[in-house]
Order: sequence, then structure tokens, then C-alpha cells
Amino acid sequence: MLQLRLAFCLFFIPIFVFSQEVNLKALVGGTLIDGFGSDPIKNSVVLIEGERIKAVGTVGTLSVPEDAEVISTEGMSVLPGLWDMHVHTMINGHANYSYWDKTYPPLFEDVIMPASAHQLLMAGVTSARDLGAPLKESISVRDRINNGEIPGATLYVSGPFIQHKPYPGTEAFRWGVNGPEDGRRKVKKLANAGVDVIKLIDQDQMTMEELRAVVDEAHKNNLKVVAHGHRPEEIRRGILVDVDCFEHTGLSSAPRYPDDVMEMIKERTAQMNKGPLFWCPTVEGLYNYEYVRDNREKLDNDSWHLGLPDSIITDIKNSIKHPDRLPYFQLTPSRRPTLKTKIQQLLDAGVVLLIGTDSGIPMKFHSQSTWNELDVWVNEFGIDPMYAIRSATYWPALWMGVADDVGTITPGKYADIIAVDGDVLRYISLLQDVDLVIKHGKRYK
Repeated sequence: MLQLRLAFCLFFIPIFVFSQEVNLKALVGGTLIDGFGSDPIKNSVVLIEGERIKAVGTVGTLSVPEDAEVISTEGMSVLPGLWDMHVHTMINGHANYSYWDKTYPPLFEDVIMPASAHQLLMAGVTSARDLGAPLKESISVRDRINNGEIPGATLYVSGPFIQHKPYPGTEAFRWGVNGPEDGRRKVKKLANAGVDVIKLIDQDQMTMEELRAVVDEAHKNNLKVVAHGHRPEEIRRGILVDVDCFEHTGLSSAPRYPDDVMEMIKERTAQMNKGPLFWCPTVEGLYNYEYVRDNREKLDNDSWHLGLPDSIITDIKNSIKHPDRLPYFQLTPSRRPTLKTKIQQLLDAGVVLLIGTDSGIPMKFHSQSTWNELDVWVNEFGIDPMYAIRSATYWPALWMGVADDVGTITPGKYADIIAVDGDVLRYISLLQDVDLVIKHGKRYK
């Protein structure tokens, strides 16, 4: 019996070692959209060695090594892993923020935030900017993903919001500023903890001295500042102090941005030495609300259940049982018609738009929001599909300062690659069902 066990072990050891050593993959046959915006490459071949892309070519120009694992992408669009530049992993579609913020913080680090990051990844979102969550939990989840301990999109985290005064009950993830020096201290604390970006809101309620201190301290620590654009004065002040990206279309139901705000935006985009002015409009949640309200079976898609216990799933379902009654969306029907106009104003002014969704807000799930944002841009607002894809791949990586590693399908970069059956440049909504997800060379789907 002992000899039999030894023989069994010896038989399987070489197989295990061999499987560990096979780290060469070849994606063969698909139409490659590499992220740079040029014509797609037909019959493409992408060689992946370990975590990174080894070579890119075509079936006729690049041979596939005999020892490679061949993954057929025939009939598929192959493109860089998507980015979502505005997610909230600490929430997951629940309609009652005050209840959620009191009930679930003990589960943020080990359950809710990991589940959100995993849902993003399975939806083809390999990188995301997580804007607003408790500091310790944000760093922990990000680092565990980066270390390979849990699956999820690569997160770039802000930790807590910086604002004039936190809303009652939100102090764990919203930090108030009381004077310029306090603003600098708060930013230094975030920088020392290792955040990737600073999230600034309600800057029109700060003094200009406080606002400048926050932005200057962030820039001294090589951190970019993301700022809300909900109100005209938030935009005006943000431009004056050189924030790096604005979030949301904002301005409630006002039909368009004021002329003086647009002149300031145009003056800023004309300053080539400062680089592009970036804007993350997050329109999908507002634009699609009435459709979801009136077609509630959309909420039955169970992709957002991934990683969540039944108790939380039931709690979320109960909170959105009556979509028509949610206070969060009562003004939305008046806001919806203004969104296309505001987007067009920004495009006409030379702003570079980034794909971001606000995923996690009521009825907006991490597993669905990103493709819906792309769909609204292309099919409702008439934005060129290639522009939209670059706004979810090339430009986010450049903004985050990681374009040497991700954002395009280029030799030497991490193999963050997705594939979907069909032509996404003609049918962008195909991204609702991504067939292949590879992140850092590892296949997750």
C-alpha cells in the first residue's frame, strides 16, 4: 500500500509542476482594438507571457509557440480591460444611505468592498477609481487585490472625501476641513496612508484658502485631485485652483452650463502646458432611471449577488422594491433631458471625457453600470464608439499615471484584456456579456 501511495504521488508531481510552468497564452483570431484609436487589427494574435503581453501581431505575421495555450478569439472583439473611473465599492445599490452607513461598516472590509471589486472584474472592468470609503478598509481591500489574495479590479482609492463639513453619521468616510492648515494635515494623513487620489466635494463651501491648501498639498504629494462639479461655483473654484478632474454633469435640472463657466472651461482646455481637462460625467444612473423604474425585471439580474450573503441581497432587494418611490430619483425625470446638452457642451469645449458610473448608488450595480454608461454615450448621445472605448481604457490609465503598464494592448504592458463575441464598435451593448476576462495574465472568465 505504501509503494502504491508513493507511485501515486510521483505520478502527479510532474503534472502539477508542468501546469505551473505553462505561463504562455495566445489569443488568436479576434479583431483587436488596442486602445490607441487606430483601425482595429483583424485576425490578431496576442501573446501573453506570465503577467505581461509579449507580442502583438496577426495570424499571418506572428507565429504561436508550440507550448502556448491557444485561446480562440475568432469572431470576437479583443480590447484592453475596461476602467470605471467613479465607483463606490462600499455601497451596492441599496436605496437607503443612512441605514446602510449605520448597519454595514463592520462588513465593508471583508464582505462588501471585496464583493464589489469582484463584480467589477467579472464585468470586464479590470481597473477602477474608488472614490469615497473609510481609509483603512480602502487600503486593505486594494492591497489584498494587488497581492493576489482576493479577486477584483485593480483599485485606485481615495479613502475618505475631503469637504467643508461631513454629513452627520458619515465621519468615517468624509473628513471636514477647518482652516487651511487642517486641510493640509488631512491630505498629508491620506498621502502617508498610501491613497492614490484625493476626492474633494462641496469645495464651494470652503474658503479659497482652505481649497488652495487642499489642492496644493495633494499636488506636493504627487496626488491628483478629483472634484465634484455639481454646482457652478464648484466648477469655477475647481478651475481656479487646478483640480485634475471633475465628476458628474451636475447642475440639477438646469438646462445647460452657464456661459461664464463654459468660458472658464474653454480657457483651461486651451492651456496645452497643463494637459487635457478631464471630466467624468456619470450619466447612466440618471439617464436610465425611468427605464429601470418601468422595467423592473432589470433588477432581477443576479450578477450583483456575487460575493454577497443572502441577508444583504434580501436587504438590498427590499430597499428597491418600489423604484418609483425612491427620494433619490424624484427630480431625475427633469434632469434627464439636460444630460445630452451638458455632455455636448463639454465636448465642444475640448474636455476629455472619462467613463465613470457612480456604481453602487441606488439600483446601480457594479456588475452592470459600466457597459450601461458606454451604451448611453454611444446609442443615446451619439458619441463615437472608439472615443467611448478610449475613455474607458487609454485615457483613464494616462490620467492615473499608469499608462506604461496598462490601458492599451501593447508588448511589455500587463495583460489586462477582455474579449466579447461580436463587433463592439457596431454594437457597444455587447459589453453587457463579456466572454473573456484576463487580468495580469490570469484568466478569470
